[in-house]
Amino acid sequence: MPSYTVTVATGSQWFAGTDDYIYLSLVGSAGCSEKHLLDKPFYNDFERGAVDSYDVTVDEELGDIHLVKIEKRKYWLHDDWYLKYITLKTPSGDYVEFPCYRWITGEGEIVLRDGRAKLARDDQIHILKQHRRKELETRQKQYRWTEWNPGFPLSIDAKCHKDLPRDIQFDSEKGVDFVLNYSKAMENLFINRFMHMFQSSWNDFADFEKIFVKISNTISERVMNHWQEDLMFGYQFLNGCNPVLIRRCTKLPEKLPVTTEMVECSLERQLTLEEEVEQGNIFIVDFELLDGIDANKTDPCTLQFLAAPICLLYKNRANKIVPIAIQLNQVPGEENPIFLPSDAKYDWLLAKIWVRSSDFHVHQTITHLLCTHLVSEVFGIAMYRQLPAVHPIFKLLVAHVRFTIAINTKAREQLICEYGLFDKANATGGGGHVQMVQKAMRDLTYPSLCFPEAIKARGMDSTEDIPYYFYRDDGLLVWEAIKTFTADVVNIYYESDQVVVEDQELQDFVKDVYVYGMRGKKASGFPKSLKSREQLCEYLTVVIFTASAQHAAVNFGQYDWCSWIPNAPPTMRAPPPTAKGIVTIEQIVDTLPDRGRSCWHLGAVWALSQFQENELYLGMYPEEHFIEKPPGSSLLRTQIPGNSALRPQADWLQTKGCPRLGHVLAKLWCIFLFAPQSLVNLILGAKCVNTAGTPRTRGRTG
Repeated sequence: MPSYTVTVATGSQWFAGTDDYIYLSLVGSAGCSEKHLLDKPFYNDFERGAVDSYDVTVDEELGDIHLVKIEKRKYWLHDDWYLKYITLKTPSGDYVEFPCYRWITGEGEIVLRDGRAKLARDDQIHILKQHRRKELETRQKQYRWTEWNPGFPLSIDAKCHKDLPRDIQFDSEKGVDFVLNYSKAMENLFINRFMHMFQSSWNDFADFEKIFVKISNTISERVMNHWQEDLMFGYQFLNGCNPVLIRRCTKLPEKLPVTTEMVECSLERQLTLEEEVEQGNIFIVDFELLDGIDANKTDPCTLQFLAAPICLLYKNRANKIVPIAIQLNQVPGEENPIFLPSDAKYDWLLAKIWVRSSDFHVHQTITHLLCTHLVSEVFGIAMYRQLPAVHPIFKLLVAHVRFTIAINTKAREQLICEYGLFDKANATGGGGHVQMVQKAMRDLTYPSLCFPEAIKARGMDSTEDIPYYFYRDDGLLVWEAIKTFTADVVNIYYESDQVVVEDQELQDFVKDVYVYGMRGKKASGFPKSLKSREQLCEYLTVVIFTASAQHAAVNFGQYDWCSWIPNAPPTMRAPPPTAKGIVTIEQIVDTLPDRGRSCWHLGAVWALSQFQENELYLGMYPEEHFIEKPPGSSLLRTQIPGNSALRPQADWLQTKGCPRLGHVLAKLWCIFLFAPQSLVNLILGAKCVNTAGTPRTRGRTG
């Protein structure tokens, strides 16, 4: 009688093993086997991390094996099981691999098919077509869209983490418990002792160092020592935590009535302000988004305030960006003066602090939350709903949206919800952050997620004119590396544009993103469908880049740039000044966050900047969904340029006394494989080497 050798791999994460009964059935072109209990006498099967082999004898030839059915039945108590893969050695000596990488919960059953990537058109056998259809029907019931708040991108229909499908939950909720992480942060940073003085002010700037004692970060220390300098202020718009707002000014806005006479002392080329604009030396950052946003009112004992500044910057002869004019609100007038570097020291300093605070709010809520987390969740939900596990695009993307939905659900449960942790320290808490996302959705477009287009749209693409914009330089390298890889994979499975057009599952995925995620808004520029391989490559690059490089660039530097409170105040306790010559150091300190809110802020940026234990490098696909060789080979060919291209920039940062660009040169390369998904660190110069699809030895030796 024909005999098969079945190799079963159990996951290595916590609680992946099971003591339940496991049954296996084989479905072939010539028939179906009976259920076989996979069990060895006096042996503990299916332990965490185990790879177990079993001999399965059938009554008659089954032909080509199409499906493997795995059934789990209760032994004592329900015991979930994480199945990585099954490898089948046929009587003829061939190997057939069945990737799974899923949890089997309760008394459940999973039907697996041969793991070779297939488009729908490649399935000619009825049973495989049926399996494909049923898988998507099941997923669409599990992954439902819902509206968390009006105007937001749609998100997963789950009120809390435990309501999510088991396959996308974290292995341990403790790892993403924001309350627990904040408490741990405060303990690690030795700042618990300040919490009982919650609403009391600090005495002076030096007093902030009392909660800065646990710093061993050279960037944070440099920020602390140089935060008042105009060079440091301007540099952060290029390479700080939020390097996406600065744009070249092509025309001075009417709402900022600045004149040459006002800024003449800052202009180094003996030109008028208008002439400097024409030569491309003037840049602008406009926080119009914050205009009209309600400040946090959740604490009746502390008034909190917001501003909507406009900041004009100048590229000096040394090609450094420095501020030359700041207006703290959008409507000009006598009570909304334009602050200048020539003003009194504390007038100018407080104006810059207001800009830094506004930048922090836009960074946290729009650049970070909306444009990486929420957007990546949209891609993730649409992928699960419309692409079966056998689809090559599913295999390509699944690692990059890993845990995205789970972390966002946890954030909605604890962080950004009503009375959540976000309210404790941020002036946009209590609903202001919701208003900001609703307003920002009008400007969230598909081109804004295409990194080269976004850089060009802001007039920041010239490396000659703007030589120290490392966020741009490194980002373009990563973008091109990702695009090269996606093009290789696309060309393997789509031999022509027509195949792209005819792939209905792919088109449904793209349509789901447009209709539900982006609410069907034409102005968003998101495609309703894809017409060519080139469009598909760009689309996939957007998905991967957003969830990896972009998130890393705006997330991991938070502790670097925001832990020194005066450089990134999460709230301000006095309104913006309405006149010049009245600001004192005491007024500035009383405007900055109190002791308690400073502690919450420091704990937040520390916790959000930490890497997790199970980080992955970009290009590492530990779950080997691709079993064929070509995708792995293409990834091996894809390299990100190494240190030689960027070393001069790193040396400049060190030798010229400017803050080292750890956030971009090191941490932009900390590429996530999920939007905060499972923190992935791609060190500068590392190769994108993927183990997915490389020949495996499991089940083939001994």
